[in-house]
Amino acid sequence: RSMAEAVDRRYRRLQSEGRELPDLVLVDGGRGQLQAALTALDRLRLELPIVGLAKREEEIWVPDRPEPVRLSRKDPALQLIQRVRDEAHRFAVTKHRQRRGKRMRETGLTEIPGVGPARARALLRRFGSVKGVRGADPTEIAAAVGASTARAVADYLGQEGARST
Repeated sequence: RSMAEAVDRRYRRLQSEGRELPDLVLVDGGRGQLQAALTALDRLRLELPIVGLAKREEEIWVPDRPEPVRLSRKDPALQLIQRVRDEAHRFAVTKHRQRRGKRMRETGLTEIPGVGPARARALLRRFGSVKGVRGADPTEIAAAVGASTARAVADYLGQEGARST
């Protein structure tokens, strides 16, 4: 689903902005990921050359071929495709870390007395979001950050039952 959603968003946006479409779509994954991307492109009524690169065996999956293309690990074409894939991974991981860092800084939890970046991270890691912290059992919050900090969190978030922790 993630692959289909990513492909749908990307190419729907290119279409709506009237931008040029790529000469080749390289999908990170094997047959299943390739099929998901093809389905998304079909829904958008786009016909683009597309292949998938399965990481473990470095197999190149091509639509309408029952078996993948296997190139020598020393083949310059395979090395180019791997570099493109690795750069996409690097870009995605960097973007994810930036968003996660921004989300951590913007939680508002660090405004609570006794909650710095480390405790805010611990709370978000354990409960997923400020909403998750708000809905958490007071004893779980205390287990994560200690009783006195849990009381401060409860006061800040307006949790009636958590104040007794």
